[in-house]
Amino acid sequence: MARSSAAVRVPSASVPSAPAGSPTSAGMPGTRVERERRRGRGTLSNASGRYEPIARIAFDDGWQSLEELPPFATTVSVDATRKIITRNTSPDISFDRSINPYRGCEHGCVYCFARPTHAYLGLSPGLDFESKLFVKPDAPALLEKELSAPGYEPRTIAIGTNTDPYQPVERKHQVMRGILEVLERAGHPVGIVTKSSLVLRDLDILARLAERNLVRVALSVTTLDAKLARTMEPRAATPSRRLEALRQLSAAGVPTSVMVAPIIPAINDADIERILDAASVAGVQGAGYVLLRLPLEVRDLFVEWLNAHYPDRAAHVMKLIRDMRGGKDYDSTFGERMKGTGPYAWMVGRRFETACERLGLNRHKTPLTTAHFRSPRPRAEQLSLFG
Repeated sequence: MARSSAAVRVPSASVPSAPAGSPTSAGMPGTRVERERRRGRGTLSNASGRYEPIARIAFDDGWQSLEELPPFATTVSVDATRKIITRNTSPDISFDRSINPYRGCEHGCVYCFARPTHAYLGLSPGLDFESKLFVKPDAPALLEKELSAPGYEPRTIAIGTNTDPYQPVERKHQVMRGILEVLERAGHPVGIVTKSSLVLRDLDILARLAERNLVRVALSVTTLDAKLARTMEPRAATPSRRLEALRQLSAAGVPTSVMVAPIIPAINDADIERILDAASVAGVQGAGYVLLRLPLEVRDLFVEWLNAHYPDRAAHVMKLIRDMRGGKDYDSTFGERMKGTGPYAWMVGRRFETACERLGLNRHKTPLTTAHFRSPRPRAEQLSLFG
């Protein structure tokens, strides 16, 4: 049946959503998108961003002769950013600077904690986040300029923290490869996190960086169940392809890690040991994990997905999540947001540590070096007054 839409002027804070802790409803009524229009996408709805003065609600207006709305196609716009290195002072992460070649991510992971950032662009953290993307084509040139700034002090740059640098659109735009070329010329250390086997395209650069102890690559493996992976992260590489990427990277001498992230209670937590076993066989040296995080709009999007795909256990999953978050759906406290608290979180941590110890993971971790750094645009030497 055809649907129409209406714009309702309503403060974002008053947009109706599920009561805190309830898994029975999510998002704004009428924002759910028909299955055919969202085929291959992770989330089910496209509610207006929290900063928008109006919210659009789809409804049946009684007419059935309207043409069907088109599917959500991926569009890519240019992001004319003037700086490419983002700084942070968060005390519970291991880097103080990062690069994101894109905004939004076509992988469509329903649980992605970066989804709320699309609200800053006037877009929805739902389907817009995975279909309306922004590319930063000037990223390599901007990076070269920033690395050449007087007084720049090199430290490891993290890439893949807020968007996957190897998402499908990277095949065409190749921004990430351009960034790696700049980092290689400058002798600058970099840590990469991805869910894509496209990282193997740049194995030539990564292997050369590894020879100088300038790179580490981590692949996130959420589950070994291909069906569950396709449901949670529809356009990311399959688990088997991620493991094969880890194997090839390791064989080429690139230090690798596996990220079991996020761990979702009663959904993929049974896979912890299996993922670590498979990654160890692939040759990884390290491993890490993060519990599911549900900040801002991610909470409603995840609950909606949970009710659609796992209605029989939705209430149980949300109860376990609250048990690990001090009774809340999410706790952003530094030091606790990644690992959670309480008995269930403690059990997950001990299982992970025990498996790593058994497999010999995380025993040795050599810090990346900054000894090779050279400004990519050295300033002309000033002539001496007395020659």
